[in-house]
Amino acid sequence: MVYLHVKRGDESQFLLQAPGSTPIGELTQQVTKIYNGRLKVERICSEMEELAEHGIFLPPNMQGLTDEQIEELKLKDEWAEKCMPSGGSVFKKDEIGRRNGHAPDEKMMQVLKKTVEEAKALISKKQVQANVCVTMEMVKDALDQLRGAVMIVYPMGLPPYDPVRMEFENKEDLSGTQAGLQIINESEAQIWWAAKELKRTQKLSDYVGKNEKTKIIVKLQQDSADC
Repeated sequence: MVYLHVKRGDESQFLLQAPGSTPIGELTQQVTKIYNGRLKVERICSEMEELAEHGIFLPPNMQGLTDEQIEELKLKDEWAEKCMPSGGSVFKKDEIGRRNGHAPDEKMMQVLKKTVEEAKALISKKQVQANVCVTMEMVKDALDQLRGAVMIVYPMGLPPYDPVRMEFENKEDLSGTQAGLQIINESEAQIWWAAKELKRTQKLSDYVGKNEKTKIIVKLQQDSADC
């Protein structure tokens, strides 16, 4: 197996191993999937931390409004009663006005937070220092753990517009966001090594030779981006 230390810019991302016989096209796809998958886990973790602290997302037409404005406009959160956390809720106002403030109780909050920490650790950049390769299976495991924790705490589910649910259903809208800019389109992804782009039509061994114990540092980038 050839060991690849994948970087984005100068920042370490993860380790990956692949046989020298792997076509570069397949390798590029694999690297991009893991990279984007890790970003997805990170986005969900970030929103789940907010979910643990402040409950479910408010309907879009109620976000950012004061209690007085909500009352004046006679707006009602139709999902608040349907999506109560298991064990009841504790009110913790969301000062940003994104979430409804009906947070899970301490026990359920810890279920979410503990799972978030475990999922983060699974796909962490620290795995590079620990010499642990990250696979797509590990990314999927992290997503499954997060999904499972949400189901425990919110057995009735989350509103369809809650970012956590939207991420799980692959319906997230990241247009115009910093998170959206981080994602690399698989068809435009490139892998570079030693200041050369690895061509999709070649095999990994065409570049690194037949030595299966080779370790190389590669850079993942989007077509036309600076290497």
